[in-house]
Amino acid sequence: MTETHSDFESAPDAFPVKLASFEGPLDLLLHLIKTNEVNIHDIPITLITKQYLETMELMHELNLDVAGEFLVMAATLIHIKSKMLLPRPETAAAVEAEQEDPRDALVRRLHEREQLRAAQWLRPDERVAAIAGDDFEPELEVDLFSLLAAFQQVVQRAKLRPKVLLPPEQIPVEVRINQLLARLSETEACGFEDLFADVGDRSGLIVTFLALLEMIRLKLVRVFQSTSFGPIRVYKRPRPADAPHPIGDPESGHADSGSEKKHG
Repeated sequence: MTETHSDFESAPDAFPVKLASFEGPLDLLLHLIKTNEVNIHDIPITLITKQYLETMELMHELNLDVAGEFLVMAATLIHIKSKMLLPRPETAAAVEAEQEDPRDALVRRLHEREQLRAAQWLRPDERVAAIAGDDFEPELEVDLFSLLAAFQQVVQRAKLRPKVLLPPEQIPVEVRINQLLARLSETEACGFEDLFADVGDRSGLIVTFLALLEMIRLKLVRVFQSTSFGPIRVYKRPRPADAPHPIGDPESGHADSGSEKKHG
């Protein structure tokens, strides 16, 4: 991810996406551990810290609202890494201290979070199918960091397309949401990469990704994959009555001054 900044420098500054609706720093760590297929009890702290900081940089370039807890976790990882890199003097006290792995407290927190996630993300139809004895291929709801990883792949593939010298078109996120909803209305589901098929420039890719995050927040779509690293599919859903309001919606109680004047 050495080119992260140049890839995402055109992220719109005016459209914040709040991560409170998605996941936190422990979820990011669990995602990285799963992606690297490593033992949670033997975290390769140097590798995981590097990837964690790269993901934070990507979120920052996408103008995602990175809460302070992400920064605290980054500092924690760097501290653990520094402690593990320190030379260990051959003394009795050092032997006793060696039994206290600096990663232990973090591993306990990760286990607790993993158990909570398992309870939250298990779909009822999977339990029903298990009782009935039917063959069932479970679908898992996709987390934010799996979406970020899939988006990175889309960006990398876009670099390989032939360059078309056209003036870049900055599509507002709200307009892109309507375009994507219209496309989803024509089919039961859509592949994640298909959402980006009609855009090739970085700005269009970013706006499309931010539009998808906002659609998830507004409960307009659900995003699933059949396996941990399987293809991601996006399903349109009827918007529930308790769904959040769009940013700037006067009904949300957080309208901007312009909207207030218009509806006042």
